[in-house]
Amino acid sequence: MRVDTSPHGELERLYRDQRDRMWLAVLAFSGDPEVASDAVAEAFTQALGRGAAIRSPERWIWRTVFRIAAGELKERRRHSADRPEEAYEMDELARDLIGALARLSQKQRAAVVLHHAAGYPAKEIARMIGSTTPGVHVLLSRARKRLRGLLEAYDA
Repeated sequence: MRVDTSPHGELERLYRDQRDRMWLAVLAFSGDPEVASDAVAEAFTQALGRGAAIRSPERWIWRTVFRIAAGELKERRRHSADRPEEAYEMDELARDLIGALARLSQKQRAAVVLHHAAGYPAKEIARMIGSTTPGVHVLLSRARKRLRGLLEAYDA
């Protein structure tokens, strides 16, 4: 059996292997299932359009999916749309976690989700979010401390 190593074959494999992780990571980042779905779909659509021009497809798609989601969140804040995550069914713990993540800075939230949900090391995250490796370690440390406090407040 031959393995498809073409750019489209690689993207198809990434879509099968990574789309659910990406969707969950962007859901945790944005708190909105619609933003997560749109960002993942748009990132893969853009990747298909670029094809072989992308040197590292997995890294490129992860970075792009977060940039698309961040742009959508910024646009929604301008239009102050209703918060659709309240209509989306999820358990209380997940809702509390997403609520706590929403209170972090955008870079802290991205670092936490990329590290803990997607499994990327600090060096890769730094490249994705435009930071340094030590900067990502600081973001993660501060975010964890803030999340602990926020989640304890939700428990109380």
